[in-house]
Amino acid sequence: MSAKPARTVGVGVIGMGWMGAAHARAWRAAPLRFPEAGAQTRLAVCADAFAARAESARAEHGFARAAADWREVVRDPEVDVVSVTAPNNMHLEIIRAAAENGKHIYCEKPAGRNADETAQAESAARAAGVFSAVGYNYRLAPMARFCRKLLDDGKLGKPEQVNCRFLSMYGADPLGMLTWRFDAEIAGHGAAGDILAHALDTAQFLGGRVARVCGTTRTFIAERPLPVPGRGTHFSTGRPEDPKGKVGNEDYAAALLEFADGAAGTAEASRVARGPKCEMTFEVFGEKGSARWNFERMNEMELFCPDGTPEHDGFVRIVAGENHPPHGRFNPGDGIGAGYEDLKTIEAANLLAEIVSGAQAESGLARALSVSRTVAAVLRSRKSRKWEEVEQ
Repeated sequence: MSAKPARTVGVGVIGMGWMGAAHARAWRAAPLRFPEAGAQTRLAVCADAFAARAESARAEHGFARAAADWREVVRDPEVDVVSVTAPNNMHLEIIRAAAENGKHIYCEKPAGRNADETAQAESAARAAGVFSAVGYNYRLAPMARFCRKLLDDGKLGKPEQVNCRFLSMYGADPLGMLTWRFDAEIAGHGAAGDILAHALDTAQFLGGRVARVCGTTRTFIAERPLPVPGRGTHFSTGRPEDPKGKVGNEDYAAALLEFADGAAGTAEASRVARGPKCEMTFEVFGEKGSARWNFERMNEMELFCPDGTPEHDGFVRIVAGENHPPHGRFNPGDGIGAGYEDLKTIEAANLLAEIVSGAQAESGLARALSVSRTVAAVLRSRKSRKWEEVEQ
């Protein structure tokens, strides 16, 4: 019996900056790395407000056409799934329009600038019956998935303490320009929505639902040089003499966590920590053992599974390989590292498999809403100076 022909899934990408390009590459790679999904992809249309960037992306990635108006993507009958990689303030409108047109959705986080917008996005997708994925990709790293399996298999025992932290220095330079990430009207929250959200998603992936939080935030760099037309882009540096504007959101956010299943923990994020580049980390301390991981060393994990032998009692270093799925889809054998864009490929492949099968294991937007509500509780706690319940 011959194999069933793969279904062709038409893809549209909105926003062709760095992340849009990563999505385009992920959509092309996903059928090659995960052929059992039963899908082939066709890059139908890309859109960007800068027409020249859209056309450049079309030529580079092989889209059938390019557009300057994102609405052309969600209305295109050749498009089955839409990648949303535009600035945060556009996410809700695009998701609504995509859902109304029956398109599945792959959105970078945050799905909305706040919990209310995220709830509206989730509701729109659910009402339309479309599937969704949201870019909380760190939980997909083979070592993070291995840690989850150890928990599921009881090897670490019940989690007692889960600590997650995301430290970055992308905003550490006081002369870094006041781009949209520092504008509350466009970005919504700052470090809380941008990177604390990753820490909280990972915390919930490993420790279960967060029930209560006690949070704090800080803005350490209160003003930044205003962007100068023609000089620099997203993370560009201004000059001391440039006119400055006020930063509208937080540089740092952190919280104590109480999990519904009884564990305790912490989540912390900073975009101005000098030294860390992309230090997304977790520590899980269970009744029987422990594990800790740092994305800057993505293909390694430290594991403590005591066996009563005191000579080697303590953490040991585990290196990712074929025994840590889906690492083997990208590299043969052990010790050859996977990378960030491999995680985006896994996200795209998961959504492809769900589209083809007609069954979604977990709505990405529903998970994004849970994270967004946890962020909202952290920010409420910052104002109330009390523990706050996380809305369910």
